[in-house]
Amino acid sequence: MHPLQCVLQVQRSLGWGPLASVSWLSLRMCRAHSSLSSTMCPSPERQEDGARKDFSSRLAAGPTFQHFLKSASAPQEKLSSEVEDPPPYLMMDELLGRQRKVYLETYGCQMNVNDTEIAWSILQKSGYLRTSNLQEADVILLVTCSIRSIMRGCDNMCSYCIVPFTRGRERSRPIASILEEVKKLSEQGLKEVTLLGQNVNSFRDNSEVQFNSAVPTNLSRGFTTNYKTKQGGLRFAHLLDQVSRVDPEMRIRFTSPHPKDFPDEVLQLIHERDNICKQIHLPAQSGSSRVLEAMRRGYSREAYVELVHHIRESIPGVSLSSDFIAGFCGETEEDHVQTVSLLREVQYNMGFLFAYSMRQKTRAYHRLKDDVPEEVKLRRLEELITIFREEATKANQTSVGCTQLVLVEGLSKRSATDLCGRNDGNLKVIFPDAEMEDVNNPGLRVRAQPGDYVLVKITSASSQTLRGHVLCRTTLRDSSAYC
Repeated sequence: MHPLQCVLQVQRSLGWGPLASVSWLSLRMCRAHSSLSSTMCPSPERQEDGARKDFSSRLAAGPTFQHFLKSASAPQEKLSSEVEDPPPYLMMDELLGRQRKVYLETYGCQMNVNDTEIAWSILQKSGYLRTSNLQEADVILLVTCSIRSIMRGCDNMCSYCIVPFTRGRERSRPIASILEEVKKLSEQGLKEVTLLGQNVNSFRDNSEVQFNSAVPTNLSRGFTTNYKTKQGGLRFAHLLDQVSRVDPEMRIRFTSPHPKDFPDEVLQLIHERDNICKQIHLPAQSGSSRVLEAMRRGYSREAYVELVHHIRESIPGVSLSSDFIAGFCGETEEDHVQTVSLLREVQYNMGFLFAYSMRQKTRAYHRLKDDVPEEVKLRRLEELITIFREEATKANQTSVGCTQLVLVEGLSKRSATDLCGRNDGNLKVIFPDAEMEDVNNPGLRVRAQPGDYVLVKITSASSQTLRGHVLCRTTLRDSSAYC
């Protein structure tokens, strides 16, 4: 039996709840300690430990280059009926009571997991899948959380993307319900919330009639849409403003956005609010204007680079991440070289790079030809990853010598004497578990606990991780005096 089919069977038998949304970030995965064969499904008595161990080993090892091009050949898993969406958040008793539940998390757009090939491909391709020690699950889950979805669907209709066909047209939740949810999470002691959506910054709440005036949408300069300009409703800037006011000690992140939906009011708000993370995901997909047009992205390379400069001018010190697809339909060597040059020019802090894999129902499937050989896709992908790592290392090394605010998550996976956390730019920061001063209680020596904000002086950097030594425990509001 295909491994994902085993997991789906385990999930149903254990009552883990539907795997209806595969969302990225913030709810850390619980790691277990048994094994699951990739060729046969274990007996029910051994399924739970086996499934969790299988995910643990796969995710800890990370994807290989072959995974980027591999397509599962097992028959599709058909769910018997429409799966009801899970609750948008977990209450305190649920968080503490579900330590043994496996949470799937991956970067990118959410899909309905009713297709074994797509779901397994997501798990293999994601470079963002992470695990945390099982005994830490109760505290890790109480540190960060994600609002499961503030909006669903996508109207962009990029030629390679299947999301509009699996998630439908864009529709947004009322702001009032989102604020209520954030307040409950704050009351439960969570320190970080991620607003999730397929195209999160195109959020538009039309539930309040008085706000449905004919005010046009503001797009990023030089960007266009594949649909008629929308008007009215409460936009993403309003939501971000309101959410950031709920708890000044709660970090706010959002993903996944589209570059076209970054008007100045959003950038200004990110700059002004200390608890809105200075991190922006800016999916480029390609550095070639010709390929971007074939992808129906609504911008040229030049417009994208201008937006990057504008964001960095508006938000000094901002951390940028991006998506890139290697080997899209008709991509030439010159197109690939332009993507390489964009990686060097922008110098992203984080990146998510994949080889193109055509999906049925998409515009590319009906109108374009998947004509780049797989070995060429693999070579180009390897080149992009190599360049990204070189440039990310350079970008991250600018933090050496600086003091950064870190939200502690728990023990480092590789050392029992080190702790790990995330900085404002969402980079992992590793530092020794040592006594330090509490700035709010002079003379008191403490050790960092999950959920604490600490100041860390960075001493070294790689393409994925920063290292440093801890200075003191602080609060988010007080940290601005030191960072």
